[in-house]
Amino acid sequence: MDQQALGDPVQLILQLLDTMRKFGASDLHLKVGYIPTYRVGGYLRKLDMPELPNSDYVRDMMLPLIPETRRQEFVDGGDIDFSYGLDQGDRFRINVYRSGNEVNAAIRRVQSTIPNFTDLKLPAVYERICSISYDGLVIISGVTGSGKSSTLAAMLDHINHDRSAHVITIEDPVEYRFTPDKCIISQREVGIDISSYAEALRYVVRQDPDIILIGEMRDRDTMIAALQAAETGHLVFGTLHCSDAQQSFNRILEFFPRAEHAFIRSSLSNSLRAICVQRLLPGIEEGSRFPATEVLLNNSIVKDKIRKEEDKDIPAIINQSTEEGMRSFTHSLAELIENELVHYDTAMEFAPNREALASKVKGIQTATEGLV
Repeated sequence: MDQQALGDPVQLILQLLDTMRKFGASDLHLKVGYIPTYRVGGYLRKLDMPELPNSDYVRDMMLPLIPETRRQEFVDGGDIDFSYGLDQGDRFRINVYRSGNEVNAAIRRVQSTIPNFTDLKLPAVYERICSISYDGLVIISGVTGSGKSSTLAAMLDHINHDRSAHVITIEDPVEYRFTPDKCIISQREVGIDISSYAEALRYVVRQDPDIILIGEMRDRDTMIAALQAAETGHLVFGTLHCSDAQQSFNRILEFFPRAEHAFIRSSLSNSLRAICVQRLLPGIEEGSRFPATEVLLNNSIVKDKIRKEEDKDIPAIINQSTEEGMRSFTHSLAELIENELVHYDTAMEFAPNREALASKVKGIQTATEGLV
């Protein structure tokens, strides 16, 4: 493994970050003994260069990027999340971690321009949620790498240009940097501006916010704070790592002992506005990706189901309420196939119910043939 061929580690990491935009890479993986690897269009692509030789070299690449006040955190804990920005405007969400006593890094590129709903190819209901919601809880769910942060940024930026409000975000790390328009926006980064989510949420309602964005609702304390803020007239946005709307309820309840579930369900039934879930699919065009979305809106039927612990009925309600703007993954996947954005086989891999998707696509084809 030729360290000399790689050159100065600081110059190399800056070059790798800068080149991500050129290749349209979403992620960069650095691992000792492996060639630096980009993720492009959902697929891993090795670069034409030698392997990374050892932990010292990778540490020398990453150390200048870590905020000076947090370097000891990595030394003590072996894992650190932070953000980094290039002079050109691109920003990156970086995780440096130890594995097998080696230093590795996973780097997510965050585009310097905040995307809008059209850029992200999201359905019109997302804009509607932002326009009609002045209090309550809006949850963006999805697995890692499904675009939750971009969707949150688009929703918040829409509000920023649409109405006057004081916005406070609590993020770990801060990804998109907002330019205030009609809103006053204060972005707080865990580990730099505040020690923890819990600490930030303890004081946030005293800072006169209209809107609160919680980067990740990761435990009982953050969930309680989100619900309390939503119930007291604030609009709260937050993310969960879940694959569908029904699972989002299960995830929330997992934070609490069984004895508290009735109280949490009552709070959710009153404060929840929407759960938006998404998955990113590789498109037909190489390097492209498109979101499949599921959207649950909290109408009177949903409120009743939440209170009565009848979450199993949520998928059926979504399927029956498309005129209100609700969307199922099956409906979304069928749209992607119909618009020739993703291959049929790709959509089937992501389908929660393959038979339902096949039937939906067949119905669309039959209806289309009837118009010819």
